[in-house]
Amino acid sequence: MQVLKVVVEGLTTSFRYPHFVQGVQPTFEMPPPTTIYGHICSALGEWVDPKEVTFAYHFTTQGRVDDVEHIHVVKRSSGKLPGTKIPKVLEGSINPFKRTLLFQPRLTLYLNRPEWLPSFQSPRYAVVLGRSQDLCSYTQIEVIELQSTSEAYFEHTLLPYSMATQMRAGVVALMPRYLDMSRNRTPTFDRYLMLQQRMWSHELLQFGNTVQHYLVDPQSPVYNGMQRALIFHHFVGDADGDKNKSMA
Repeated sequence: MQVLKVVVEGLTTSFRYPHFVQGVQPTFEMPPPTTIYGHICSALGEWVDPKEVTFAYHFTTQGRVDDVEHIHVVKRSSGKLPGTKIPKVLEGSINPFKRTLLFQPRLTLYLNRPEWLPSFQSPRYAVVLGRSQDLCSYTQIEVIELQSTSEAYFEHTLLPYSMATQMRAGVVALMPRYLDMSRNRTPTFDRYLMLQQRMWSHELLQFGNTVQHYLVDPQSPVYNGMQRALIFHHFVGDADGDKNKSMA
């Protein structure tokens, strides 16, 4: 299977929880699918059909820090500006809040669209990951051929929720999966398993005697004779599950 492999590196990023508005802004430890979809569309310069795209990734950071930011909360007003005859239409206050930032993010993104190579070599908009001020750079862009194997390892990646029953590690998170721009940015959510440590395929709890096969990046580091497995996700449609383990 040929895929487009893109490595994105930056100084900081933050993937906010969408239901937090004021007071504190925690971050997901990994980019949600909506962030990946927005990043793809930014590079191509257009909204792409989410049904035609699948993605997998490997994501690491070098630490985290809490920063203090301000929100300007405004509301409708009346009267005049002090000392003038100019009508006052808005007034507000400045609210400080704490935002968690991830330091030195590195995203290795895999897409099932190798023909998009030229678009990522010359992206339409500024390369960001997370917020608009989190500028990043592409340090590697190429088309590679994934390999199929029955033994692999998983690490620093997003896995489907169905794999939570097979893993002894990882954190389940409810993440925004897709924003429907045709319906005023209506969001859909799904559960995922964030895995930030290394797990071997033979450690997975298997149900039945079926031998699983995994797609691996042949350029990934080799540990115990195994390479890193990639689990591909969809932006829309049925929830991703075991069917994505083998796409060979």
